[in-house]
Amino acid sequence: MAKLELTRTTILIEHVTIPSEKSFDSARRALEASVPRLDDGIFVLLRFGEGARARRELEKRPALSIFGFRDHGALLQVAGLNRNAIQYDIGNPLTASQMTRHQLTAGLYAPIRVFLSESENGVVAFEYDRPLSVFGQFNDAKVDLVALELDQQLQDVLQNAAA
Repeated sequence: MAKLELTRTTILIEHVTIPSEKSFDSARRALEASVPRLDDGIFVLLRFGEGARARRELEKRPALSIFGFRDHGALLQVAGLNRNAIQYDIGNPLTASQMTRHQLTAGLYAPIRVFLSESENGVVAFEYDRPLSVFGQFNDAKVDLVALELDQQLQDVLQNAAA
């Protein structure tokens, strides 16, 4: 049997920071009010082979959903720190499927991670890696087209939450 070779690729990522004059809690509430949590019932439908029904349900939803989140600020308590920081997974299952049907490995980056934090000097900001730069590594025009739309949706919702 031939030995499988490990491969490595270097990619250029465009990192986006959207500062906010809002408090951390106000920015968090604004984001969570405008981007609803993804209903886990979708995955139950898929698990039971109800793909068409799941698609119909997803088509009724907003362009973006919060798949999940992790409170990194709370995690820092193990180091004796008290910080405000939350990592969100934000995206759209239909958008993800539009990319992964062409490049399955795109699933590594869908949904997109968004980080909301408050620095030690009180600056609140949303941060994320721009989808077009992340998904651009696949050199696939169909994936890039979807990523470009995701770029705009994500930027719009985060700028609105920050404003």
